[in-house]
Amino acid sequence: MKKSTKRPELAPATVSEADGVRYLHLGTPWVQGAMRIRKPLAIELEYVQRMMVWMLLRPSDELGDGHAVQLGLGAGAITRYCHGVLHMRTTAIELNDEVIGVGRAYFRLETSARLKLIEADAGEWVADAKNAASADVLCVDLYDHDAASPVLDTDAFYADCHRVLKTGGAMTVNLFGRDASFERSAQRIAAAFGVECVLSLRPTREGNTVVVAWKGVRWPDAATLAERAAHIEQTGQLPARKWLKMLRALPERAVPAAPA
Repeated sequence: MKKSTKRPELAPATVSEADGVRYLHLGTPWVQGAMRIRKPLAIELEYVQRMMVWMLLRPSDELGDGHAVQLGLGAGAITRYCHGVLHMRTTAIELNDEVIGVGRAYFRLETSARLKLIEADAGEWVADAKNAASADVLCVDLYDHDAASPVLDTDAFYADCHRVLKTGGAMTVNLFGRDASFERSAQRIAAAFGVECVLSLRPTREGNTVVVAWKGVRWPDAATLAERAAHIEQTGQLPARKWLKMLRALPERAVPAAPA
Protein backbone atom coordinates (compact mmCIF):
# COMPACT_ATOMS: atom_id res chain seq x y z
CA MET A 1 0.00 0.00 0.00
CA LYS A 2 1.26 3.44 -0.87
CA LYS A 3 2.08 5.52 2.18
CA SER A 4 -0.09 8.62 2.55
CA THR A 5 1.72 11.92 2.28
CA LYS A 6 -1.30 13.87 3.54
CA ARG A 7 -0.25 16.43 6.12
CA PRO A 8 -2.00 16.65 9.50
CA GLU A 9 -4.89 19.08 9.80
CA LEU A 10 -3.59 22.49 10.85
CA ALA A 11 -5.23 24.94 13.22
CA PRO A 12 -7.22 27.81 11.66
CA ALA A 13 -5.50 31.19 11.57
CA THR A 14 -7.57 33.99 13.12
CA VAL A 15 -6.98 37.69 13.76
CA SER A 16 -7.90 40.03 16.61
CA GLU A 17 -7.20 43.70 17.32
CA ALA A 18 -6.77 45.72 20.51
CA ASP A 19 -5.29 49.16 21.23
CA GLY A 20 -3.93 49.58 17.71
CA VAL A 21 -2.25 46.17 17.59
CA ARG A 22 -3.30 43.30 15.32
CA TYR A 23 -2.73 39.77 16.65
CA LEU A 24 -2.47 36.36 15.01
CA HIS A 25 -3.97 33.28 16.71
CA LEU A 26 -4.09 29.62 15.71
CA GLY A 27 -7.46 28.50 17.00
CA THR A 28 -6.70 29.48 20.62
CA PRO A 29 -6.27 32.72 22.61
CA TRP A 30 -2.46 32.22 22.49
CA VAL A 31 -0.81 35.09 20.60
CA GLN A 32 1.27 33.74 17.71
CA GLY A 33 2.35 37.15 16.41
CA ALA A 34 1.53 40.85 16.45
CA MET A 35 1.81 44.02 14.37
CA ARG A 36 1.17 47.62 15.41
CA ILE A 37 -1.11 48.76 12.62
CA ARG A 38 0.37 52.24 12.25
CA LYS A 39 3.96 50.95 12.49
CA PRO A 40 3.98 47.70 10.51
CA LEU A 41 7.78 47.53 10.19
CA ALA A 42 8.35 47.84 13.95
CA ILE A 43 8.69 44.62 15.98
CA GLU A 44 5.97 44.71 18.61
CA LEU A 45 6.62 41.68 20.84
CA GLU A 46 9.62 41.73 23.16
CA TYR A 47 10.76 38.16 22.50
CA VAL A 48 10.62 38.76 18.74
CA GLN A 49 12.82 41.84 19.19
CA ARG A 50 15.32 39.62 21.01
CA MET A 51 15.28 37.21 18.06
CA MET A 52 17.21 39.96 16.24
CA VAL A 53 20.20 39.60 18.60
CA TRP A 54 22.09 38.03 15.68
CA MET A 55 22.58 41.60 14.42
CA LEU A 56 25.35 42.02 17.03
CA LEU A 57 27.43 39.47 15.13
CA ARG A 58 27.52 41.53 11.93
CA PRO A 59 29.49 44.69 11.17
CA SER A 60 27.13 47.66 11.12
CA ASP A 61 27.77 48.37 7.44
CA GLU A 62 26.89 44.76 6.53
CA LEU A 63 23.55 44.42 8.34
CA GLY A 64 21.59 44.48 5.09
CA ASP A 65 23.80 42.01 3.24
CA GLY A 66 22.92 38.42 2.49
CA HIS A 67 19.89 36.19 2.85
CA ALA A 68 17.64 36.01 5.95
CA VAL A 69 15.45 32.92 6.42
CA GLN A 70 12.63 32.50 8.93
CA LEU A 71 11.30 29.08 9.89
CA GLY A 72 7.76 29.81 10.99
CA LEU A 73 6.09 32.94 9.65
CA GLY A 74 3.79 33.93 12.52
CA ALA A 75 2.54 37.45 11.93
CA GLY A 76 5.62 38.18 9.81
CA ALA A 77 7.37 40.65 12.15
CA ILE A 78 10.89 39.34 11.48
CA THR A 79 10.12 38.93 7.79
CA ARG A 80 8.87 42.50 7.45
CA TYR A 81 11.83 43.85 9.41
CA CYS A 82 14.52 41.96 7.51
CA HIS A 83 12.99 42.92 4.18
CA GLY A 84 11.59 46.37 4.88
CA VAL A 85 14.10 47.81 7.37
CA LEU A 86 17.34 45.93 6.72
CA HIS A 87 16.58 45.46 2.99
CA MET A 88 17.82 41.88 3.03
CA ARG A 89 16.76 39.16 0.64
CA THR A 90 14.23 37.37 2.82
CA THR A 91 12.51 33.97 2.77
CA ALA A 92 9.91 32.64 5.20
CA ILE A 93 9.05 28.94 5.42
CA GLU A 94 5.55 28.21 6.74
CA LEU A 95 3.59 24.95 6.70
CA ASN A 96 0.14 26.44 7.32
CA ASP A 97 -1.25 27.98 4.16
CA GLU A 98 -3.84 29.89 6.21
CA VAL A 99 -1.04 31.69 8.06
CA ILE A 100 0.45 32.72 4.72
CA GLY A 101 -2.94 33.91 3.47
CA VAL A 102 -3.64 35.88 6.63
CA GLY A 103 -0.14 37.36 6.44
CA ARG A 104 -0.86 38.70 2.99
CA ALA A 105 -4.35 39.94 3.86
CA TYR A 106 -3.79 41.42 7.32
CA PHE A 107 -0.05 41.71 8.07
CA ARG A 108 1.39 43.63 5.11
CA LEU A 109 3.30 40.73 3.55
CA GLU A 110 3.60 40.98 -0.21
CA THR A 111 5.98 38.73 -2.10
CA SER A 112 8.53 40.19 -4.49
CA ALA A 113 11.84 39.31 -6.09
CA ARG A 114 13.48 39.81 -2.65
CA LEU A 115 10.71 38.43 -0.41
CA LYS A 116 9.41 34.90 -0.72
CA LEU A 117 6.79 33.10 1.38
CA ILE A 118 7.17 29.36 0.85
CA GLU A 119 4.53 26.87 1.95
CA ALA A 120 6.64 23.96 3.15
CA ASP A 121 7.62 21.88 6.15
CA ALA A 122 10.56 23.63 7.83
CA GLY A 123 12.21 20.33 8.75
CA GLU A 124 12.08 19.12 5.17
CA TRP A 125 13.34 22.47 3.89
CA VAL A 126 16.46 22.56 6.06
CA ALA A 127 17.14 18.87 5.34
CA ASP A 128 17.05 19.45 1.57
CA ALA A 129 20.64 19.42 0.27
CA LYS A 130 19.90 22.18 -2.24
CA ASN A 131 19.37 24.59 0.68
CA ALA A 132 22.76 23.91 2.29
CA ALA A 133 24.83 27.07 2.89
CA SER A 134 22.00 29.23 1.54
CA ALA A 135 21.28 31.49 4.54
CA ASP A 136 23.28 34.14 6.34
CA VAL A 137 20.65 34.43 9.08
CA LEU A 138 18.21 31.78 10.30
CA CYS A 139 15.42 32.66 12.75
CA VAL A 140 13.56 29.65 14.15
CA ASP A 141 10.16 30.08 15.84
CA LEU A 142 8.19 26.88 15.37
CA TYR A 143 5.21 26.36 17.66
CA ASP A 144 1.77 24.91 17.01
CA HIS A 145 -1.55 26.15 18.40
CA ASP A 146 -0.82 24.71 21.86
CA ALA A 147 2.56 26.52 22.11
CA ALA A 148 3.75 23.80 24.50
CA SER A 149 7.14 23.00 22.94
CA PRO A 150 8.90 23.48 19.60
CA VAL A 151 7.40 21.46 16.77
CA LEU A 152 10.91 20.68 15.49
CA ASP A 153 13.48 20.12 18.22
CA THR A 154 15.80 17.21 17.43
CA ASP A 155 19.54 16.74 17.05
CA ALA A 156 19.03 16.12 13.34
CA PHE A 157 16.98 19.30 12.91
CA TYR A 158 19.60 21.56 14.50
CA ALA A 159 22.38 19.83 12.56
CA ASP A 160 20.41 20.64 9.39
CA CYS A 161 20.04 24.26 10.54
CA HIS A 162 23.82 24.41 10.94
CA ARG A 163 24.27 23.13 7.38
CA VAL A 164 21.79 25.69 6.00
CA LEU A 165 23.91 28.55 7.36
CA LYS A 166 26.83 29.94 5.42
CA THR A 167 30.15 30.32 7.22
CA GLY A 168 29.82 33.48 9.29
CA GLY A 169 26.07 32.99 9.66
CA ALA A 170 23.95 33.04 12.80
CA MET A 171 20.77 31.39 14.07
CA THR A 172 18.31 32.50 16.73
CA VAL A 173 15.73 30.17 18.25
CA ASN A 174 12.70 30.96 20.39
CA LEU A 175 12.39 28.42 23.21
CA PHE A 176 9.24 28.62 25.28
CA GLY A 177 8.33 26.37 28.16
CA ARG A 178 9.66 24.69 31.27
CA ASP A 179 13.32 24.72 32.37
CA ALA A 180 13.74 21.05 31.49
CA SER A 181 12.45 21.71 27.97
CA PHE A 182 14.87 24.61 27.54
CA GLU A 183 17.83 22.58 28.76
CA ARG A 184 17.05 19.73 26.38
CA SER A 185 16.72 22.08 23.40
CA ALA A 186 19.84 24.04 24.37
CA GLN A 187 21.86 20.81 24.58
CA ARG A 188 20.82 19.91 21.04
CA ILE A 189 21.72 23.35 19.68
CA ALA A 190 25.09 23.22 21.44
CA ALA A 191 25.75 19.76 20.04
CA ALA A 192 25.21 21.08 16.51
CA PHE A 193 27.08 24.40 16.82
CA GLY A 194 29.55 23.81 19.66
CA VAL A 195 28.92 25.09 23.17
CA GLU A 196 31.44 27.90 22.62
CA CYS A 197 29.23 29.20 19.80
CA VAL A 198 25.94 29.41 21.72
CA LEU A 199 24.56 32.01 24.14
CA SER A 200 21.10 32.65 25.52
CA LEU A 201 19.26 35.74 26.67
CA ARG A 202 17.43 35.73 29.96
CA PRO A 203 13.75 34.77 29.67
CA THR A 204 11.01 37.29 29.05
CA ARG A 205 8.22 37.68 31.60
CA GLU A 206 6.11 35.40 29.43
CA GLY A 207 8.75 32.65 29.50
CA ASN A 208 10.36 32.99 26.06
CA THR A 209 14.12 32.34 26.04
CA VAL A 210 16.01 33.26 22.87
CA VAL A 211 19.15 31.31 22.02
CA VAL A 212 21.70 32.62 19.52
CA ALA A 213 24.23 30.34 17.80
CA TRP A 214 26.84 31.17 15.20
CA LYS A 215 29.02 29.41 12.64
CA GLY A 216 32.62 30.13 11.68
CA VAL A 217 32.91 33.55 13.31
CA ARG A 218 34.15 34.82 16.66
CA TRP A 219 31.89 36.50 19.20
CA PRO A 220 32.82 40.21 19.14
CA ASP A 221 34.75 41.90 21.94
CA ALA A 222 33.00 44.25 24.38
CA ALA A 223 33.96 47.46 22.57
CA THR A 224 32.72 46.16 19.22
CA LEU A 225 29.48 44.94 20.77
CA ALA A 226 28.85 48.32 22.39
CA GLU A 227 29.45 50.13 19.09
CA ARG A 228 27.19 47.78 17.15
CA ALA A 229 24.45 47.91 19.78
CA ALA A 230 24.43 51.71 19.67
CA HIS A 231 24.14 51.62 15.87
CA ILE A 232 21.26 49.13 16.01
CA GLU A 233 19.39 51.32 18.49
CA GLN A 234 19.94 54.47 16.43
CA THR A 235 19.10 53.07 13.00
CA GLY A 236 17.01 49.99 13.71
CA GLN A 237 14.92 51.08 16.70
CA LEU A 238 15.67 47.94 18.71
CA PRO A 239 16.88 47.87 22.37
CA ALA A 240 20.22 46.27 21.54
CA ARG A 241 22.12 47.68 24.51
CA LYS A 242 19.70 45.87 26.82
CA TRP A 243 20.52 42.63 25.03
CA LEU A 244 24.16 42.97 26.07
CA LYS A 245 23.09 42.82 29.72
CA MET A 246 20.92 39.75 29.11
CA LEU A 247 23.39 37.53 27.27
CA ARG A 248 24.75 34.55 29.18
CA ALA A 249 26.48 31.24 28.63
CA LEU A 250 24.33 28.14 28.74
CA PRO A 251 23.86 26.73 32.24
CA GLU A 252 26.13 23.79 32.91
CA ARG A 253 23.24 21.34 32.96
CA ALA A 254 22.35 22.45 29.40
CA VAL A 255 25.84 21.69 28.06
CA PRO A 256 26.16 18.36 26.19
CA ALA A 257 28.14 15.74 28.07
CA ALA A 258 31.60 14.99 26.70
CA PRO A 259 31.85 11.63 24.91
CA ALA A 260 33.13 8.82 27.11
